[in-house]
Amino acid sequence: MSDLRYDGRVVVVTGAGAGLGKAYALLFASKGAKVVVNDLGGGRHGDGSSSKAADDVVEEIKKNGGTAVADYNSVVDGDKVIKTALDNFGRVDVLINNAGILRDKSFARISDVDWDLVHAVHLKGSFKTTQAAFPIFKKQNYGRIIMTASNSGLYGNFGQANYSAAKMGIVGLSSTVAIEGRKNNIHCNVIVPTAASRLTEDILPPELYAELKPELIAPVVAWLCHENCTETGSMIESGAGWAGKCQIVRADGKLMRQTIADGVSVEKVRDSWDKITDMNSMQHMGSIQEATGALMSSLEGLRSGAKGSSSDDSDVYEYNDKDLILYALGVGASVAKPGDLKFLYENHEDFSALPTFFILPALKSTFSVKMDENLIPGKSISFENILHGEQYLEVYEDIAASSNGSFRSEIQLVDKLDKGSGSVLIYDVLSYNNEGKLLYKNQVVSFAVGAGGWGGPRQSDKLVPCVPKPKRNPDTSVSFKTSVDQAALYRLSGDNNPLHIDPNMAAMAGHKVPILHGLCTLGISVKLVMEAFAGNDLKLFKAVKCRFVKPVVPGETLKVDMWREGNRIHFETSVAESNKIVISGSYVDLNSVIAVVKPVQQAATTSNMSLQSDAIFEMIAQKIKESPEKAKSVNGIFLYNITKDGKIVKTWTMDLKSCKIHEGTPKSGKPNTTLTISDDDFVGLATGKLNPQTAFMKGKLKLTGNVMLAQKLGPLLKAAEAKL
Repeated sequence: MSDLRYDGRVVVVTGAGAGLGKAYALLFASKGAKVVVNDLGGGRHGDGSSSKAADDVVEEIKKNGGTAVADYNSVVDGDKVIKTALDNFGRVDVLINNAGILRDKSFARISDVDWDLVHAVHLKGSFKTTQAAFPIFKKQNYGRIIMTASNSGLYGNFGQANYSAAKMGIVGLSSTVAIEGRKNNIHCNVIVPTAASRLTEDILPPELYAELKPELIAPVVAWLCHENCTETGSMIESGAGWAGKCQIVRADGKLMRQTIADGVSVEKVRDSWDKITDMNSMQHMGSIQEATGALMSSLEGLRSGAKGSSSDDSDVYEYNDKDLILYALGVGASVAKPGDLKFLYENHEDFSALPTFFILPALKSTFSVKMDENLIPGKSISFENILHGEQYLEVYEDIAASSNGSFRSEIQLVDKLDKGSGSVLIYDVLSYNNEGKLLYKNQVVSFAVGAGGWGGPRQSDKLVPCVPKPKRNPDTSVSFKTSVDQAALYRLSGDNNPLHIDPNMAAMAGHKVPILHGLCTLGISVKLVMEAFAGNDLKLFKAVKCRFVKPVVPGETLKVDMWREGNRIHFETSVAESNKIVISGSYVDLNSVIAVVKPVQQAATTSNMSLQSDAIFEMIAQKIKESPEKAKSVNGIFLYNITKDGKIVKTWTMDLKSCKIHEGTPKSGKPNTTLTISDDDFVGLATGKLNPQTAFMKGKLKLTGNVMLAQKLGPLLKAAEAKL
């Protein structure tokens, strides 16, 4: 196996004048790296300064044929340390935060100076150097960062309250840097060394001091900084030639409430304490989302009626007319549409339940499923790692006309599949009335993230499959503008996950704002299909199958493309503003089909409405015919969403690869750039009254996809301007 090298890499090591830092610097230099040897040259208590420590290490590196430069700045001035690397080598690839001091005193005797100096060097110094290097790492899409913690931080140590607090703070700092740097190939890890150094030379026993050579830890750090190492966000403890990964773990604990209405008393805590502190079944939480998700799963169990982690294979679901009305409002029913009144008024002669309402009992049943070590061989699964992947609903009886009901549902795990990166869990939920008659079937397909690789099957004949859409243009397309309050309203139907309402929870899950429930998007989509091909006659509904692909943000416009093949209506749902697909492989099976009604056509994204922008697109089309070479030089497909009163009323495709412009979405391929702009503002752009940059900065022009490509459209708009 070939030797690992660091040729071309620039490594900054702080506190590199002796001990661990010196060992790091010498090793990296011997492996081909250019090294910045940073050391203020002070004593272990943070007093004094000298250039000798750094100079001696640089001299040794050069003597051995390596390349190095000294830096004498304090790590608190982290930007100056990184500037030394840039000034001398033009780049920086690796940062090792190693500098440190000690000011040990018992807790009661620590002064503000003792506290502030230790935190400044260890915690603030690591922060400042990393903050200075981080934008450089992002720009080059590469960076490796090492933070240095201590066993004193992990476990505490008499006389080191200041040092312990700073070192544990570094652990939190590193974890966050790892999260924020991951998408830019920036890895950040913590080394927890036990090594002989000038900080510990008169503290450790001589026989132990002799075995704790820094040279035995340096290779561990070097590997963490190599381009082939994928480790990030980890703590690695090392000393005397040994290394091991450290993790923060917690007990399974105990939920001290039986229902969501219960409180917690001091006596309940006392009586539960043995279970709360039992570490025999401890578990590691890999993220704040995972830890919070585990707690929320317990609460969801309470809301759904489950007690603790126990489950029952039979679940009762009761509903009344208010539940049906609330659900209908949640998936877009409105009194503004006369055909929706029968979903919203309990005394309507045709008062009905929307068919997707009957997915809710299955959702309730899945909340009560017990996740244990026997579910997937050798894998631990918890609710926070479960994603809702696919959904199927089939109705056997005419239940939509009933305004009140009570069903008994039975849930069964019918198969589990090994997909490598995770496992697919297939649950059938059968719902019966009080006489035992089967009313409908749900199939919930969940994906357990990280629970794959156990050697199970990859396919199942028990899975109701998704079906690809036909390879032709949609027979019809219908749009629905969701409300910014859509998720807040829909969650009242039973899915109280804070991901859909709490901005902080959404941020922890990686979303800028709370997202819409996937089942809400499905409910809206099926409602539009029923309007288009069933005339809102819910007795025609038979079944629906869908796959959830991406989330929707409340306020976005859903565009549902539909294809009819016999009594099956294939549909695909996307977000009109970004053109991203959110539901795919989906269909609604009908007992029979009714012709598309006019209101649906009028609601479609592309309408018969006459707009000022129509004439401009026609002029641009004429100019393209006159000068096709200019159009081909742009070589892109542009989708224009033209809005009026905040709603998309028409779309145009400008295909400059084939030199064609047509109303509607692209006939083949995906747009390189999607532009959303009002009819009036588009005219302003074409006539030169509105500057494109100004429109973009003020939010009048929204761009997604290849934004730079859109700048090439200037000459075409100028041509239209001249004709206007």
